[in-house]
Amino acid sequence: MALTLVHTADWHLGMRFRQFEREDAMKLSRARLEVIDRILGQAEQNRADAVLCAGDLFDEAKPNEDWWMGLAKTLSNSRFSRRPIFLLPGNHDPIVPGSLWEPAHPFRRMLPAHVHVVDHDDFTFVLKDEAVLHAAPCRSYSTQKDLALSLPARAPGDERIRIGMVHGSTFDMKDCQTNFPIAKDAVTQRGFDYLAIGDTHGFRVVPPDAQVPTVYPGAPEPTSFGEKDPGHVALVFINRRRMVRLERVRVAQWDWETRTVRNMTELRKLRDRGDLVYRVLQLKVKMSVSAEQYDEAEQILCQLKGTEAVHGRVGILLLERQLELDMQNIEELFASLPETLQIAARRLQVAEKGSDAEVARRALYHLYQLGKAETTKRGA
Repeated sequence: MALTLVHTADWHLGMRFRQFEREDAMKLSRARLEVIDRILGQAEQNRADAVLCAGDLFDEAKPNEDWWMGLAKTLSNSRFSRRPIFLLPGNHDPIVPGSLWEPAHPFRRMLPAHVHVVDHDDFTFVLKDEAVLHAAPCRSYSTQKDLALSLPARAPGDERIRIGMVHGSTFDMKDCQTNFPIAKDAVTQRGFDYLAIGDTHGFRVVPPDAQVPTVYPGAPEPTSFGEKDPGHVALVFINRRRMVRLERVRVAQWDWETRTVRNMTELRKLRDRGDLVYRVLQLKVKMSVSAEQYDEAEQILCQLKGTEAVHGRVGILLLERQLELDMQNIEELFASLPETLQIAARRLQVAEKGSDAEVARRALYHLYQLGKAETTKRGA
């Protein structure tokens, strides 16, 4: 191969996950920094000539010190070779007054010499005698300027491998103004052999069958539910005839999944799965169970979530529960209760259809337990 690259983007360091409990949110935030070790490990393993980081590396232009200092330390790690690493400001972390990309910012002073910030519009770097990189940064949070078309075109007689790197979107929905638009044929218009871009969080080649590829590597760790194919980097191999071979390599630790269970069989199968340790699971429980099954369902949900003393089977669980108690034939169990409790049970059955349904169901379940215990006692 004449040139080997690792292409990554959309790290979103410092991203907050407010829909999760504090400890779980911290796990997901830390994972965004930890994955960079694995990205650099891919560069080491494949003896890459350079690492291209195509924008939105931070979730904002002025991130907390923990994040920029953590990144600077990771990029300075002596375990990794001194290959060139290129950091491109994106639309989440553009070059704006006071941003960490300014030359006087302590982040810039901490970066080792082999790490290059794309901080001017005509950024050019000779990767090898036969290969050159052209890149342009985002200087605002939004614009209609096509940064890819702002890069220089191939000059007549230039037979070098030409790499472009910008941040933006190739989507062209009708009547929709795309932020930082990138023409889908920009790679050929400007005579590049590979166009490295960031913005979309899933791995995509534009178009899918492109001979000269424009590539989104996607976010190396997922950022939300429903993202299509996140968690990768692109390994790019270009031969001396300027032909590109592309590999998608998974680097993510976490998988995000949304699942709905509607009966006990599905809930038991979920509990018994062996792939839940590094799963971010949005679990929707929508089922009605008998009084006999209610306790088992509660125990399974506790096993999945965990307690202060015991880790849950799921790495991170976001639970939406509509676990209803089936009242059919439950009155006969209440018959063994004292009259005052029978009256309470009837009132709870009415309340179970109102705004306090969940509280009423739990109270009915406890009354059921009392009735069951009384029936067992009498039987004994």
